[in-house]
Amino acid sequence: MTKHQIAERIMAERNLNPQYVLDKEGKKAFVVLPVDEYESLLEDIQDLSVLAERRDEPKLSLDDFE
Repeated sequence: MTKHQIAERIMAERNLNPQYVLDKEGKKAFVVLPVDEYESLLEDIQDLSVLAERRDEPKLSLDDFE
């Protein structure tokens, strides 16, 4: 799956409705999102960052807490 396909899938699943600002050649140059959608994406990025940082930590099962 390409980055573009992943991005399209995320936008569809999250019901995002970006608007694009085009450059002189008609290529997408900027994305415009409602603030709430933008902030939600920032939260997701932060969550993914924490997961990536903790990826190598030892895993604990529920039994380890008993």
